[in-house]
Amino acid sequence: MKQILLLFSILVLALSCKKKEVNPKTLNPLEKIAYANGFENWKNVEEIKFTFNVDRDTAHFERSWEWKPKTDEITLIKNGEALTFKRSQILSDAELAADKNFINDVYWLLAPFKLVWDDGIDYEEPIMEIAPISKDSLQKTTITYTNQGGYTPGDAYDFYVDKNNEVKEWVYREDNSTSKCMMTTWEDYKDFNGIKIATMHQNENGVFKLYFTNIEVKVAKN
Repeated sequence: MKQILLLFSILVLALSCKKKEVNPKTLNPLEKIAYANGFENWKNVEEIKFTFNVDRDTAHFERSWEWKPKTDEITLIKNGEALTFKRSQILSDAELAADKNFINDVYWLLAPFKLVWDDGIDYEEPIMEIAPISKDSLQKTTITYTNQGGYTPGDAYDFYVDKNNEVKEWVYREDNSTSKCMMTTWEDYKDFNGIKIATMHQNENGVFKLYFTNIEVKVAKN
């Protein structure tokens, strides 16, 4: 009898320790994009560091960030100076300006996750369409931000994803206009402790490049 109870206990323990698998059939289109980039691993992230770079013609711009998502402590490093703040607290004018920059930069870094995190998103069911830059036939999912808070209510994004739900291009449309305000590639994906990040974005002629360097993702130790 003791042996039976022991075997039963071992079986229960094994089942409880088994890694939970995500069923793609139960995910909506936005969740599929997020999980294709390792969204299930975000819960383990303790800190993420990155440098946001923009090259336009011969001009170069950069700023670096250190973010602890569990405490929402953010540090901006620019021109050798650092500014640390918590988004949950009342922000000074300098911190508010930094926060707007952070929201912009982290959107480029983790847009697939923002599809799940952000409130006030409406989306259209995916359709197959010719992507504007590569001219490949990709699945387009359009999202629109409603007027419920945020820094850019009313804006729309068209995400062009492949059969693996990996973003290959996107289009930004201010105020959900029909014209393409900006479109770039999503390329040079790299894996950082289970978090997949597109490290390069560029426009059709390559004159504009937005890319990430010095990426570090620190995860909790088991």
